[in-house]
Amino acid sequence: MTDPRTLRSHPFLRAALDRWQERDALFKDGVLALTLTALTFVPTLSGVGAQIGDLPERPPDALGAALVLAQTLPLAARRRAPAACLAVVAGAFAAHQALGYATTFASVGLYLALYSAGAHQVRFRRGLAAVTGVGYAALAVVLDRLGSPQDVPDYLAFGLILAAVRQVGSTVRGRRTEEAERRRLAAEAATAAERARIARELHDVVTHHVTAMVVQADAAQFLLTSAPERAGEGLAAVSDTGRRALTELRYLLGVLEATGEAASADLERTGGRAPALGRVGDLVEQARSSGQPVEFAEHGERRQRSVDVELAAYRVVQEALTNALKYAAGQSTRVVLRHGGEHIGIEVTTDGPAGVPAPRRPDLTGGRGLAGLRARVRMLDGELEAGPRPEGGFEVRATIPSQPVQE
Repeated sequence: MTDPRTLRSHPFLRAALDRWQERDALFKDGVLALTLTALTFVPTLSGVGAQIGDLPERPPDALGAALVLAQTLPLAARRRAPAACLAVVAGAFAAHQALGYATTFASVGLYLALYSAGAHQVRFRRGLAAVTGVGYAALAVVLDRLGSPQDVPDYLAFGLILAAVRQVGSTVRGRRTEEAERRRLAAEAATAAERARIARELHDVVTHHVTAMVVQADAAQFLLTSAPERAGEGLAAVSDTGRRALTELRYLLGVLEATGEAASADLERTGGRAPALGRVGDLVEQARSSGQPVEFAEHGERRQRSVDVELAAYRVVQEALTNALKYAAGQSTRVVLRHGGEHIGIEVTTDGPAGVPAPRRPDLTGGRGLAGLRARVRMLDGELEAGPRPEGGFEVRATIPSQPVQE
């Protein structure tokens, strides 16, 4: 038996299937209707079909041919107008049975129309089912009056078959609706996650650089009166911090302009421009230029990690230094990176006397600051702890699992 995947792998068949899938429903259903019509006139299939009347057989004529076509051609609209399609096909089938014409393959159209009504009818579904049931009961009464040999159990059995066919269509519709709802909820969740990610990135970039610029500007203002010859250095630091902020914002906006796979590819391709562990030294120098005494140390061999891991580690250091500038300006701060074989450890400690006000408690539902960092690190199966030290000051510790990227 030929594997369908093997058939689809053939270039010609794959192109044909793709073109078929691109066609609209009216075209596809039109092909189905014409195919069923053609099969109706195949001699070997002439006796195959639905039959319930068993009345004395009437010779074929023009009216019989018209009723045969009325059971197949309306299927071209089975998805666009399922109720109308069922009405025409069922009416033609009933007339065909009541007039005593021979069994025809066209009667299969009744099953297809019933399935389509169950699968594609949007409004008045119960009303359509009720009308269909009443119509079938009326047909049974007419056939009985015309002398049909069928009895009540026969009509009930055939009716159950018709109801089962419609129920199959309803089940398919229900599953399709559930799948559409699942996709909608997944899309909403993805959109919410993307918004939260954008909020975290903007918070990390803007808050850090603006905080540094405010501290540097205050220091430059002080130097204008106390040491004018050094004020230029402070203003240069403000300018440099502003340029760094613009660079990161341009990178962030460039990534956000891409969508789907393009965004992931852009992130991987531009990983050298993204904030990463190799640029932690820039954060330290920036904090030092703002007047914060910072010691920086690395332990272990630095190896390239995935973009998500390096960006998360960078943001942890960035947020910790921002809090140090905001709440413990001038206090000694230490940044330690530990490069392990299976994880990265980050420690940022800021000295201060016991009782120094701790940073504002983050809003755990807002996705910003330390709360946002916790969420980012947890998505990478890591841990982040932050809080005041017993001897005074503040401490941020993070451990992020990661395997080095194979070069």
